[in-house]
Amino acid sequence: MPRVSPTLEGFRTAFRQPSLTLTEIAWRWTVGAVAWSLFLFSLIEYLGTLPVTTGDAAVLRTRQPLLVGRAIAHILQGSLNRAVLAGLLAALALSFIWIVAASIGRAATVRALLDYFRGDVASNPPTEMYDATEPRPLPSLVGLNCLRAAVALAAILAFVGAAIVSSFASPDANPHPGLAFILFLPLAGSICLVWPALNWLLSLACIFAVRDGEDALGALSAAVTCSRERPGPVFAVSTWTGLAHLTAFGIATTAASLSLAFIHVLPSRLVIAGVVLVTLIYFAIADWLYMARLAGYVCIAEMPDALVSSGPLPAAPAGAGHLAPNVPPQTTVDRDEPILSDVPSPVPSG
Repeated sequence: MPRVSPTLEGFRTAFRQPSLTLTEIAWRWTVGAVAWSLFLFSLIEYLGTLPVTTGDAAVLRTRQPLLVGRAIAHILQGSLNRAVLAGLLAALALSFIWIVAASIGRAATVRALLDYFRGDVASNPPTEMYDATEPRPLPSLVGLNCLRAAVALAAILAFVGAAIVSSFASPDANPHPGLAFILFLPLAGSICLVWPALNWLLSLACIFAVRDGEDALGALSAAVTCSRERPGPVFAVSTWTGLAHLTAFGIATTAASLSLAFIHVLPSRLVIAGVVLVTLIYFAIADWLYMARLAGYVCIAEMPDALVSSGPLPAAPAGAGHLAPNVPPQTTVDRDEPILSDVPSPVPSG
């Protein structure tokens, strides 16, 4: 009975089930399109509220960098409050849209992956992991995604706080920008380590919210338990999909840079279209890799302990072919056998 490699099963599932990747692309790109539309609409509305006097327009027509900069500073003077308020409203709206879309999309993809592994891949799964009633994971997923948004907000505030604390080492009276940067660097590095780890754990908990119908805290506890009991397979899936994502990012960056190198040779619209096409292809590959990683995690959660490994089981010894394929060979000594027992066998009478 061969053991199952969750990494290979994840990539194989992503190949065999392209509809999962299309579902992931649908909700992610929908949120992205709404975000770009909201950003452009807010920017246009904000620029429409800026007062431009005749003098500012005359200075802008000079096209002198120094004069243009002063004119723009004069135009933007006193409008920071409106920009901050518009940014906060847009962030709240996008957060709400993302939470709802991510909850619905994750419920659909994880449920489809569970049905796939339970029907096609899992071998004799334990019956206690299934519930007679279908769990309703949307409230738990909404809670987990709210926590992910809260963690992102906390990370942003932590970056701002780190910058403020570091600036104390470089006052205006005696500036030391190098010392401030040295103090800011470890703080920012710690934030960059803690934030992705918490976000990864919350995304892993979505699997257990859908599978077991746990609430947000129960799913988070199940995710911690799974990563602690099966660290090897979890690390393997995360590492290989992460390396694949890094490779795709490097290839996409190189392709976009080569496209920009022809900006003076080809029409600018054609170059921009090429960069946009490369970006969209990279995002599609990134979503496909995310589904492969998610499928690997679902495989880890669904497989029994004896099947989750990176290699095959040891071959059965010769002459054991009569054993049933799902019955492991006996590796312990039966102490009840008369020839191996410590109790002497009775002497037959007569």
